[in-house]
Amino acid sequence: MQTTDTTAPQAPTFWQAVGYWLRLGVLSFGGPAGQIALMHEDLVVRKRWVSERRFLHALNYCMVLPGPEAQQLATYIGWLLHRTWGGIAAGVLFVLPSLLLLIALSWAYMAWGHLPAVAGVLYGIKPAVTALVVAAAVRIGSRVLTNGWLWGIATAAFVAIFALGLPFPLIVVAAGLLGHIGGRWRPGAFALGGGHGASASAHPAAVIDDATPTPAHARFTWARLWRVLGVCVSLWALGIGGLSWLLGWEAVLTQMAWFFTKAALLTFGGAYAVLPYVYQGAVEHFQWLTPTQMMDGLALGETTPGPLIMVVSYVGFVGGWSQAIFGPQALPQAGIVAAGVVTFFTFLPSFCFIFMGAPFIESTHGQLRFTAPLTGITAAVVGVIANLAVFFAYHVLWPQGWGGPVDGAAAVIGVAAAVALIRLQIGVIPVVLACGAAGLAWQLSR
Repeated sequence: MQTTDTTAPQAPTFWQAVGYWLRLGVLSFGGPAGQIALMHEDLVVRKRWVSERRFLHALNYCMVLPGPEAQQLATYIGWLLHRTWGGIAAGVLFVLPSLLLLIALSWAYMAWGHLPAVAGVLYGIKPAVTALVVAAAVRIGSRVLTNGWLWGIATAAFVAIFALGLPFPLIVVAAGLLGHIGGRWRPGAFALGGGHGASASAHPAAVIDDATPTPAHARFTWARLWRVLGVCVSLWALGIGGLSWLLGWEAVLTQMAWFFTKAALLTFGGAYAVLPYVYQGAVEHFQWLTPTQMMDGLALGETTPGPLIMVVSYVGFVGGWSQAIFGPQALPQAGIVAAGVVTFFTFLPSFCFIFMGAPFIESTHGQLRFTAPLTGITAAVVGVIANLAVFFAYHVLWPQGWGGPVDGAAAVIGVAAAVALIRLQIGVIPVVLACGAAGLAWQLSR
């Protein structure tokens, strides 16, 4: 029989945590499902900085929020361990390597993306992106949809957004209400863990364990909430107010700041739910980039570490470059500045939501009346991810629309990628590289 270590490990220092968050930012490939799994393996199993229950409670809160749940979860745990600066370090380092790499890739794409070799690689990666979304839906669904009630919520969410076109915030509210009602009528089905219940067996002790009292800095007070809200609103107002004063309200950078503020606030379920909204605004409304450029950006985003929502940095770069906001002689500079502006306004709300709401969430762990609505919402997110998989598959497999022929080569690459990811459990990077090579070979053979 295995013995359980009942001695909690030593709490990490701030700089030890910074080293881990930087490493996570460099290695966090695989989208939110892979990133959350990686954090779970490191923080719960290996390092034991936080217990399973506390990790899942924080995750459920982050899944409710608009924005990238994996980055928000890192911010939450960094804040729980080392106060505000710990949260800032965790959140920033989670996205900084991806931002720098995406700027470099976006620059190369705009300068040399028309070359046949580059186009061929992107042709193969696009079906892989679709397979990655399908794999994410399967993995998250297998973890969340553990009984018929949660399957029903996920199915209803898919129908609501795919067939009825209902806005996701409405779906979130409805799922939360169903979770609240279900928690009263069928508490076992809506408990943390979706009906399997928490394990009654002993588990190795963690720095922040199930019964660890809430740290002093993590206790909820109204004074702290209003103070954090004031700082967040001030930072946003200074940013968008400064752009408006310097460039005017109708300037591209100002409109990017406003649009991605709305994207950060009004879209839920992480990157897989926000991307259709970004596509609609950036491609169809503002026309900062073309549909092909958007799909290529999704392919590039899947090849870099960090949250998939970092594709907005690519959108900003391409938009700044194509709009020549600083003139035709400064296209790279325009792209870099636009990418920075978009990233700041996309992620600022995520930090605010964590620093404002996490103290309240910490006061509710283990209380079913709070966790049941979050469980219902988490189930609904699975349905939204499935909808996004359909959205991607349509654009990749029917490039000329429903009336056109199916792209057979893209279909073969996509199916092979899905089998590799879901059935064979091959890592994201090998799959993406293999699909890129297959796309290049197909294009060169034509």
